[in-house]
Amino acid sequence: MSRASRARRLATAAAYGGGGLGVVGAGLATLLREEARRARRRVESRTAKADPPTGEGRYGHYRGAPVVLAVLGDSSAVGLGVDRADRTPGVLVASALAELAERPVQLVKAAVSGARSEHLAEQVERVLPAAPDVAMIMIGANDVTARAKPAHAVRDLAAAVRRLREAGCEVVVGTCPDLGTIRPVAQPLRTLGRRWSRQLAAAQTMAVVAEGGRTVSLGSLLGPTFARDRTMFSPDEFHPSAAGYAAAAACILPSVADAIGVWPAAADRGLRSLRRDSVRPIARAAASAAGRPGTEVQPASVDGSDAGPRGPWALLRRRRPQDLPDVAAVATTGPTDR
Repeated sequence: MSRASRARRLATAAAYGGGGLGVVGAGLATLLREEARRARRRVESRTAKADPPTGEGRYGHYRGAPVVLAVLGDSSAVGLGVDRADRTPGVLVASALAELAERPVQLVKAAVSGARSEHLAEQVERVLPAAPDVAMIMIGANDVTARAKPAHAVRDLAAAVRRLREAGCEVVVGTCPDLGTIRPVAQPLRTLGRRWSRQLAAAQTMAVVAEGGRTVSLGSLLGPTFARDRTMFSPDEFHPSAAGYAAAAACILPSVADAIGVWPAAADRGLRSLRRDSVRPIARAAASAAGRPGTEVQPASVDGSDAGPRGPWALLRRRRPQDLPDVAAVATTGPTDR
């Protein structure tokens, strides 16, 4: 099987319902269920009982109409594991986006801890009245841990992106993180978790790009980095710490800024060691992004055509994560009073 064929198979497996406990024997399935129960009990016993403050408000000491940033998704979008709003990914991205755009940014959050892709429709309806300019979605981990059908999860995410795009909102999705780095999870469940999460991430990319959004791979970013540095995790060893959320926000920020046209071209100059811009069939781009840190995938065209013989074209891009500003110096309504 060629590299392209392997990539296409990886990227489409989850989209068409591939993977799951059905591929293992009954004895192994029983072992996996018991490992999952033990890991869940350990994580839940250490997880923060309350979400951090939402941080909703206005950021940036600038005049003019604000850029409206909507944050949707699960506990990773909420920032579960930290106790201050200015350490959550939404606030970190909003404050940095205000500096890049030189406009105020209004942060609106609909993310809910424990959410799966099926809950995105409700979250979209909650943010649409605010007329968001760009939406940041972080979703997927709970779909894997709950063993939701990948095909259903991907369709639900695609529907949410489609609804936002129809409303004129740009969409950036942080794809499913690499669950193979979670220390409370024992083998062989950890290896299977890594495979399932990467399959879902690849399928998410295919669906999001097809709907006109773009994705950023969080799986491989949080994978090796988190595996080496345990300070990137909060005490439950499942959710990121403040440092972990900052790493994720710095990775997503360039794509959010570029989506609304405020990412400076100078920021991408001289980064040949990091930039790997290339246009590929979407399946190959999705599979590649699932295994490379901080990789962005967005729609592309070749010779005026959006698709080739192997499906839609996609631009694969890597950028250096952006340094984040001091939130306290940027906030105009105060991120910790909500």
